[in-house]
Amino acid sequence: MLKKRMIFAALLLPAAAWAQSSLEQARAIAGDPPAARQRLALADLPKATGKATALFDGGSLTGWQPWLGYADPALTYRGDPNAKPVGTSRDTSGDFAVRRVDGAPAIWIKGQTWGSLVNTADLRDYHLRLQYKWGAKTWAPREKEPPNNGLLYHTHGQPGEVFGTWRPSVEFEIMKGSTGMIVMVGGKVRARTTVALDPSLIAPHLRFRATGRTVDMVNGTGTWNVEAASDAERPIGEWNTLDLYVVGDRAIHVVNGVPVAEARDLATVAPDGTRQPLTHGHIQLQSEGAETFFRAITVEPIRTLPRIVVK
Repeated sequence: MLKKRMIFAALLLPAAAWAQSSLEQARAIAGDPPAARQRLALADLPKATGKATALFDGGSLTGWQPWLGYADPALTYRGDPNAKPVGTSRDTSGDFAVRRVDGAPAIWIKGQTWGSLVNTADLRDYHLRLQYKWGAKTWAPREKEPPNNGLLYHTHGQPGEVFGTWRPSVEFEIMKGSTGMIVMVGGKVRARTTVALDPSLIAPHLRFRATGRTVDMVNGTGTWNVEAASDAERPIGEWNTLDLYVVGDRAIHVVNGVPVAEARDLATVAPDGTRQPLTHGHIQLQSEGAETFFRAITVEPIRTLPRIVVK
């Protein structure tokens, strides 16, 4: 989602003006000078308070609901009131299916039409673990961009409520080079995290830092996403393990055993402007331009979060 949104925003300003204004905004938000990247580790891993549950049965998509955005994904961010998402109006077996990969079953997401699989379980206070692996295909308009997808959690609202394609949620980004990034999906979703300025990033130039400056994340502003603390993803062709720890309105993103981001004060904004804690919801496996396989998706109840420590 990141690069497509940045391309859309860049169309509104000349390149030099966009770069200058976004960097100035990032400096005002995060402070200056840039801080060195941190090496982070987990401590005090929580013990499960119950049995683990498999969200993928290994043979079917039982428990998962498909939704597709626009037939032409290039329409996603244009806000055309006449454009209608595909939704569930066609057979989605060519978009989402179960396939055998490396000797085991996996959920296959083609990625050509953007959308998601939404799990029917309403989850709270949990440790979610899954494995993912990139497939060979990428599709327009992202065919020349890094493979991109996402694990969206605390999902709520209506199908297609966000850009006709996703439901409101917090995103554990899955994108080559940025896996673990925090993204606000929807204009009424909020989270707070801590950041430092990193001018090497595209806008909004913010990277997670455990000892950084606190920001409130708001879609459509200079804090709508925060890059992962480090790139812990394995080379394309290998399986990666993601761990998502969620207790109440706090979450920790872990990539291949390395903590890369923490979000707190997850919330939605009510029509009267008041902030309501966001403490539960569904998960979505995103389809956003890249063929992806998911397997070994389990969730177990927890009562406490691990701690992120700086090495």
